[in-house]
Amino acid sequence: MEFLKSLSLFGRTRSLEGKVDAFLDRLSQSALIFKLAIKTYLGEGADPAFEEKLRQVNDLESQADALRRAIETELYSNTLIPESRGDVLGLLENLDSIHNLMEGALWSFSIETPAIPPEHGTAYLELVEMVTLCVEALVLASRSFFRDPARVNDNLHKVMFHEKEADKVSTRLKRAIFASPSELSQKSHLRHFVELIDNVADRAEDVADRLAIYTIKQKV
Repeated sequence: MEFLKSLSLFGRTRSLEGKVDAFLDRLSQSALIFKLAIKTYLGEGADPAFEEKLRQVNDLESQADALRRAIETELYSNTLIPESRGDVLGLLENLDSIHNLMEGALWSFSIETPAIPPEHGTAYLELVEMVTLCVEALVLASRSFFRDPARVNDNLHKVMFHEKEADKVSTRLKRAIFASPSELSQKSHLRHFVELIDNVADRAEDVADRLAIYTIKQKV
């Protein structure tokens, strides 16, 4: 692929590849901690263990931001892959937006402390599981984009699958919430947090669509 051929011409390629890998590691770690944070909240509320996981995601997002800026600087200062630079930076920016959504959702749990009835807990866990699988598949597809573009689609279809499953769970959960005898304000609050979690999968699907286009462009 022309992209990889271009990278091989530069002595600092390993440095760049290392930064990209580190960036993707941060996103993958955040997704796993995001899942654990929601599980912790459902069990104990916004206790110190939950707040610690929120801090970890916050720190990982800050590290990812710093890595993204470092990658941008290296691409421009060393005039690397000019024909692919925009796609690479666009991909990293879009991946970073997923990080922001996860961090924002956890901050909302911490600040608003929604009272989630035990009967809905299993569905919330199922939802965050599908969301996490969606993000993990996207990270794998993104790694392939830099290393083995022919295998990008091996994981892109998994992103779509898990996003659809997340939609099914969120729809079922929202129906259950609004069929309950709770006050309308409580139902609306619970629905809001379903959507905060599900939005991560929706965004991952959007990024996967963009990644598919970037991959096609590299093959032309």
